[in-house]
Amino acid sequence: MENITNLLSHHIALPTSWMWTGFAVIVLTVLYLDLFVFHRHSEEPKLKSTILQCIFYISLAILFGLFVIYERGINDGILFFTGYMVEETLSLDNIFVISVVFSSLGVPRIYQHRVLFWGILGALVLRLCAILAGEALVSNFHWVLYLFSAFLIYTGIHMVLEKDKDNDFENSKLFKFISKHFHVTPKIEGEHFFVKHNGKHYITPLFFALIVIELMDVIFALDSIPAIFLITTDVFIVYTSNIFAILGLRALYFLLAEMVSRFAYLKYALSVILIFIGSKIFIPHIFGFEISPVISLVVTFCLILAGIGISLFKTRKE
Repeated sequence: MENITNLLSHHIALPTSWMWTGFAVIVLTVLYLDLFVFHRHSEEPKLKSTILQCIFYISLAILFGLFVIYERGINDGILFFTGYMVEETLSLDNIFVISVVFSSLGVPRIYQHRVLFWGILGALVLRLCAILAGEALVSNFHWVLYLFSAFLIYTGIHMVLEKDKDNDFENSKLFKFISKHFHVTPKIEGEHFFVKHNGKHYITPLFFALIVIELMDVIFALDSIPAIFLITTDVFIVYTSNIFAILGLRALYFLLAEMVSRFAYLKYALSVILIFIGSKIFIPHIFGFEISPVISLVVTFCLILAGIGISLFKTRKE
């Protein structure tokens, strides 16, 4: 069983508390500036500012990855970048779902940033809980990694074989369940999540969208958490790569929401990535050699690049 841990990440000691503190300061500073400085007032995102935000969040992740390399070595830095790219690619599914939720509930673009901000804040906590639970399982039951591997392989195959779903959100079971158990008003009440009418408190479409987005993040975590733990079992690398991917999700949504349909072929690249990551744990037993972190990073990057390139080429006339 020890070979499993060595295969994945050579599990080194947890980073010092100041590294966690530094990471927390970066995240809290970015969130504070985002909400209270750059987006104090609700406004519709502009293309130029959205592009600049995407560049900022990607640059921030790269700088943090370089910091990891400086403090903990090239191996951990490569694991961070691999995890970050996988999580960022998986988040494209989130973008499509978020787009469906907003359009179904009629949430104007001017208020979408507010919903996504609090959604990402909730995701920080939910992902931490999921990662700590996953780390506890892996530490006490190493065989769980084989289950993670089998699940990712199954997910990758299923992703290719499944047909496109009908995304009629308002007729979904989730929509009906929440509407049945809570008072919901169909009217947009400015940027408010709750309103009070005739002595009753109502959930507005903005908070309804927030609930759904949080629930969807939990569902998507079922793919992303096993994937990152099969790249490395180091909690610091797992959590930081997750969070940097989530932080950039909002800007990425506003940049890609209108053209997400053009990335139809990216799901095939993502399915291969999931199968590749899931298969890594079995390769030493079958072929007698291990796949290094460098090879994992190169393969992941090339597959993502190929998926994006083929998608844009095939849909160039749209």
